[in-house]
Amino acid sequence: MKNNKAVIRDVIALSLPIAVQNIFSTAVSSADVLMVGMIGQDSLSAVSLAGQVTFVLNLILLGLTIGTSLIVAQYFGKGDIPVIEKIQGYSMRMAIIISSFFFFVTVFFPNVVMRVFTVDSVLVEEGAKYLGIVGISYIFMGVSQVAEAVMKAVKKVKISTVIGTTALVLNVIFNGVFIFGLLGIPKMGVAGAALGTLIARVIEVLWCILTIKRNTGVGISFDNLIHTDRELKRQFWHYTLPITLNGLSWGGAFATYSVILGHIGSDMVAANSIATIVRNFALVGCNGIASGAGIYLGTLLGSGELKSAKSEAVVILQLTFILAIVGGSLVVLAKPFIANMTNLTGTAKTYLGQMLLINAVYILTKAYNCVFNNGILSAGGDTGFGLICDTIDMWCYSVPLGFIAAFVLHLPPMVVYLLISTDELVKLPVYYLRYRQGKWIQNITKEGAA
Repeated sequence: MKNNKAVIRDVIALSLPIAVQNIFSTAVSSADVLMVGMIGQDSLSAVSLAGQVTFVLNLILLGLTIGTSLIVAQYFGKGDIPVIEKIQGYSMRMAIIISSFFFFVTVFFPNVVMRVFTVDSVLVEEGAKYLGIVGISYIFMGVSQVAEAVMKAVKKVKISTVIGTTALVLNVIFNGVFIFGLLGIPKMGVAGAALGTLIARVIEVLWCILTIKRNTGVGISFDNLIHTDRELKRQFWHYTLPITLNGLSWGGAFATYSVILGHIGSDMVAANSIATIVRNFALVGCNGIASGAGIYLGTLLGSGELKSAKSEAVVILQLTFILAIVGGSLVVLAKPFIANMTNLTGTAKTYLGQMLLINAVYILTKAYNCVFNNGILSAGGDTGFGLICDTIDMWCYSVPLGFIAAFVLHLPPMVVYLLISTDELVKLPVYYLRYRQGKWIQNITKEGAA
């Protein structure tokens, strides 16, 4: 059993590259918003609403990849590469099927999709331009995300980070070229942002396919994409389906929040898009720790070190507290500067300032819930609880509360925002009690489960 310093060192070694990639991912989102925002607030709001589709798909794929990672990490602890290759192949097949649905809906029916989020004809038109192109990139997202998740789960985190981060940097460069018409390219506006994303995704997936075998020893084969034995399928969906459905439920709820804010007005949408970016930046450390904790604890559990996993999870939670305090403090410190850096109306700037204060507290609860659900509980295959907890919390509490506050009681916009932001606070004690029960402390590999 390691001492606390050794645990923190090893977890950070896994988490830091993931956090760095998350920083770049958030930076790209920020750059997209800032660049599109230079065109005008309507373009900013339209891309923000259209981006909710990508957000929902990302959450579903996140569920799929977290499930894949927890299984792969345990089999990696056991040293079974052939099974890992089969799991990877099946996961990629499922990711392609899911992504293809989003591709079809957004590419062929972008206006219909946008009308779900807003009745503003200008926002619908601008958002449809974006979705019609960015939807093509969804096909490639699934494959690259599964490949990068497997790399991380077998502790080849650095190469995964290099691939993902490079793709994100290229995304920013391409966006700048196509949005503003640089290097002799025609100015494309919001459509340029979508095209830049598409090209970066293609490069990312090709890089993953060409390098994963050489860097990890885990190969991609056509046979594993098509065939998977029944027992592995059963195990895969037993642990992955709850996380994937949780992502769909959680993402659907957040998209519903955007629907509520979108019908309140463009100022709320614009302010929320900036506040979300700031919050995501503040949470990168905690999200990285959640991913690193899942890999670290999963490997321990897969190798049969159950007592070590239990004691070292406590150290991970102590680290989470420190990072959560740092993240919330950064939001408060950045508040005076953020509003002055954005080209928003006076009303939108007022909303943004208030949203940032709310998010400074929100981060404290979100950080713990993320590490509990996506890290500690998932490491041991306790994935069904997160689905139940999040679904009840969001669809029986925060979403109805938001609709009633906005459309029945007609409360002030910021009161509506505050109420829907209490979802993480409500479920924190529930997650903590589940963690204390210790049902996540188990070896889920075939021999361990037996």
